Amino acid sequence: MKEFKYVITDAMGLHARPAGQLVKAAAGYSCEVQLTANGTTVDAKRIMGVMRLAAKQGQEITITCTGADEDAAAAALESFVKENL
Repeated sequence: MKEFKYVITDAMGLHARPAGQLVKAAAGYSCEVQLTANGTTVDAKRIMGVMRLAAKQGQEITITCTGADEDAAAAALESFVKENL
């Protein structure tokens, strides 16, 4: 299991465009990818779950990758959130 935390810096938070891009990036890996914010955990490969979190600027999110390619997934997703959120 690989896990990392990130505090959202984007003024608009985790809105539709980056949420969709995050889901697409997570779907490219076979491991399970979970996103946690505000005490709620969702499947990061499902857009409705990610949007339901409504994570805002300044909030901390946690991404957890569990499975065969968890190292690659965690590294790629961490890079993604730093560049886009």
